[in-house]
Amino acid sequence: MEFEPVIGLEVHSQLKTHTKIFCACSTEFGADPNTHVCPVCLGMPGVLPVLNKTVVEYAMRMALATHCSITKESRFARKNYFYPDLPKGYQISQYEFPIAEHGHVNIVLEDGTAKRIGITRIHMEEDAGKLMHDPARPVSRVDYNRTGTPLIEIVSEPDIRSPEEAGAYLRQLRSILRYLGISDGNMEEGSFRCDANVSIRPKGTEPFGTRAELKNLNSFKYVESAIAYEIKRQKAVLADGGAVVQETRLWDSAKNRSHSMRGKEEAHDYRYFPDPDLVPLVIDDAWIDAVRQGLPELPEARKERFVSEYALPLYDAEILTSARELADYFEDCARAVKNPKLVSNWVMGTLLGLLKAEGKTIEQSPVPSSRLAELLLLIETSVISGKIAKTVFDEMVASGKAPKVIVEEKGLVQVTDESAIEAVVDQVISANPSEVEKFKAGNAKLMGFFVGQVMRETKGKANPQIVNKLLNGKLK
Repeated sequence: MEFEPVIGLEVHSQLKTHTKIFCACSTEFGADPNTHVCPVCLGMPGVLPVLNKTVVEYAMRMALATHCSITKESRFARKNYFYPDLPKGYQISQYEFPIAEHGHVNIVLEDGTAKRIGITRIHMEEDAGKLMHDPARPVSRVDYNRTGTPLIEIVSEPDIRSPEEAGAYLRQLRSILRYLGISDGNMEEGSFRCDANVSIRPKGTEPFGTRAELKNLNSFKYVESAIAYEIKRQKAVLADGGAVVQETRLWDSAKNRSHSMRGKEEAHDYRYFPDPDLVPLVIDDAWIDAVRQGLPELPEARKERFVSEYALPLYDAEILTSARELADYFEDCARAVKNPKLVSNWVMGTLLGLLKAEGKTIEQSPVPSSRLAELLLLIETSVISGKIAKTVFDEMVASGKAPKVIVEEKGLVQVTDESAIEAVVDQVISANPSEVEKFKAGNAKLMGFFVGQVMRETKGKANPQIVNKLLNGKLK
């Protein structure tokens, strides 16, 4: 029997506010344990939470960016469970009345396939603390600094059908969050986390199978690997005549497999009830309009503009708009250079290749956008060739010097004097009579040989267009 996966994702994203959702404690990451805490986020008796207005506005921004309807009256609830990292014994979240519902995100897969993934709801809640397990002793400690950090949870519809779709959806969500400036989306620090609900069903049928939940996946690679493993595991269970059990599973990235953690809770297990300390949140049209007017250009719109305004291929536009900082870098260069495709080639190829090799982000680029634009202008104005530009780029990375300075210091100015290049062309032709005969006999590939010889004699400084023109004229 052929099975079809059915996947839904629950994404938790920390919001980039200065203070927590219900108190004035700092949300700064990396502080000494238990230094960013107060009676409110520690759940001391008698304290009262006060909602952070910026958290609401950030949640509204994400709702509008993902085409959700914002609820005019939403409410906070207490989600009860007992765990050492939850000092109150309950988490303040939203349950029956979330801030936003019924949206969607459009994704594009590597093969060009486009798909719309529905969003069931977005709701606000507070984060829990963090347990730290001693590797040498059976002891765990808890850091409450993260307790009360604002989160939005984005719950997808079960529209995802493969690990690849899940990865594309998560990358698009993260890109939107970063474009909006409401989250850094740092998966390593836990500010962007994902739970995946995975089930399988016979292909062509409507009812869902029994789902398993994969908890706290903190990298795109782990999400895709864990989902692929879970699909394979469930197929094997059914093939052996067994039944898939509804449960929560943890992903072991070292062993590339998951293991059972506990039976899956249902909503009633958490005993949700309205939080008596927080009044309903009322949002009017004027507030929604004000937030909408403050939205930046989002990835999908920017991608379409890159294709129309800069005449870039869709593939280039998708990569360049995948991160706001990368798109900004490209546009900074493109405004100074006539040929946007030249900029795209250098950013996507040379620059991103360097950053990947060094494990850096575009924000950490050793070559600022203004300097790369200066280099590309030297190519456009025929001061240097593209080949020499690679040498100049490497020196820019090593020394931090401006491209013009490097070109002058190393004498790399391109030779554009046609008579000087012609003398070298004549020399190469006379030195290779057998190759000339073969070329004239129809071996057109030898043109590359002649160009290479001329460039070698001129140490790469000859203008390639002039070289090709002269060779074509003399070898006919």
